[in-house]
Amino acid sequence: MARKSKPAAEVISSRMAFHGAVFNVTSDDVIEPGGVKVRRDVVRHAGSVVILAVDETEKEPRVLLERQYRYATGDFLWELPAGRVDEGESELAGAKRELMEETGYTARSWKRALFFYSSPGFLDETMAIYLARDLTMGKPQPEEDERITTRMFPLSDLVRKVLSGGLRDSKTIVGVLWLAQAGILQ
Repeated sequence: MARKSKPAAEVISSRMAFHGAVFNVTSDDVIEPGGVKVRRDVVRHAGSVVILAVDETEKEPRVLLERQYRYATGDFLWELPAGRVDEGESELAGAKRELMEETGYTARSWKRALFFYSSPGFLDETMAIYLARDLTMGKPQPEEDERITTRMFPLSDLVRKVLSGGLRDSKTIVGVLWLAQAGILQ
C-alpha cells in the first residue's frame, strides 16, 4: 500500500523558546492545512523507546515494570522501562541499552510492536514499544539520578490494574493492553 504524504503546514516564523538537555520548545507561527493561521508552541523531543519485557518461564506470562519517582506527577509510578533515543542511535539499540541500564535485563528476542505519539497536541515525541523476550537477568547500571525498583507482574494483574486505574502511565497502559490483546504469547 502506498503511503500518503503528510499535509504540511506553512511555517511563517519559528523561534526557539527554550533549549534544554532533554527537549526544546519552539514557538511557531504557521498556516495549517485548511488555511488556519495560528501560533503553535511545540515541545520538540528526539523520541523514546519503551520496552515490554516479558518472562514466559512460568504458567502465566509476567511483565517487567519499574517504579520510580516522577517529579511532574509528584508521585511514584509503576512503568514499563523506557528512555530517550540518543543522537545517532537506532531505536532498537536504544531499547536494548535502556533495558540493560535501568533493569539489568537483556533479551535474545526483540520485535517492534507499536509506534505512536505520546501527546500530539503540543509534543512531537514518538514512542516505539519493543517486545523483549527470552530474558536474562543481570546487574542494572542506572544513571546517577535514577532510583529504580523493578518487579515482574503477571499480565492478568496488570490488565486489572489498568482497568481499575491503578496504572497511570500512558505508555505502560498502551503496552499492557496491546500485549493482552495481541495473542502472541504462549
